[in-house]
Amino acid sequence: MFEIIVDSAANIPAELCKKYKIKVLSFVNLVNGKEMTCFEPDLTPEQERAKGKEYYDAIREGAEIKTGLISSGIFEDTFREIIEADKDVLYFSLSKNISGNYNSARVAADAVLDDYDNGRKIRLVDSLNASLGQGLLAIYASEMREKGMSFDDVADTIETYPARLNGVFTVGNLKYIARTGRLSGTTALVGNMLSIKPILRGSQDGYIVQFRKCRGRKAVLNELVNLLCDNITDPENQIIGVAHADAYEDSLYVIEQIKKRIKVRDVINTTYDFCTGSHVGPEALAVFFMGKDRELGA
Repeated sequence: MFEIIVDSAANIPAELCKKYKIKVLSFVNLVNGKEMTCFEPDLTPEQERAKGKEYYDAIREGAEIKTGLISSGIFEDTFREIIEADKDVLYFSLSKNISGNYNSARVAADAVLDDYDNGRKIRLVDSLNASLGQGLLAIYASEMREKGMSFDDVADTIETYPARLNGVFTVGNLKYIARTGRLSGTTALVGNMLSIKPILRGSQDGYIVQFRKCRGRKAVLNELVNLLCDNITDPENQIIGVAHADAYEDSLYVIEQIKKRIKVRDVINTTYDFCTGSHVGPEALAVFFMGKDRELGA
């Protein structure tokens, strides 16, 4: 038997974490100096959306947001408890090229395995992505576990998925992306004035890169729909993800347009996780799906 673990950047709604038996280690943000736990295991979808609105409203109002890593100590305590229970660990990380969380988990895993000789394993999977690009991997792994696949078979199979799991998103205000260094302040100012909306994606190496530009919000939402529908493979067997930073009506529009064009197995629609969401800002909206690769037809 093995346990599946994610950090809260995986953006899996609490009710689905329970359904798929996925353990979440939560980031803790500072909002105007006050600690805020990013994941709460007992919230309903409606409560999660209400908490998201409160959080992104605070950002709109200029709140100071600080994010940090999950410590190696927290990872070590979690891994140790599972190994002592004679179980293996499969951990899905936020892309190591946008966060140091993977390295914190790696240090912890090495320390724990040095202390035990019971044959148990800890395997870390770099999602090369964020949000549901990370969370969908854990859900698929849970489904494989439920079917009786072995730990190594699940890990070996799921390690091939990040190269095909696309994360494509846009933002509401360019100033938040400018703060990350992916856009100059002048470009952001002019872009906002002209209603230029960028499309960004996770690259093959797990970096966030600019991909395309559109003029106006509706145009960029439609382009996200086009990119998903034109590049998805085997949609009827897929769960697709939509994450929004307090842009619920826009998320419903995107899902409606997708369903008009293709049939998918299921859709997860959720508020963008607070850790990475602080860097993309209110009104950001992302879609996640499996394609033949992550080049989006380029």
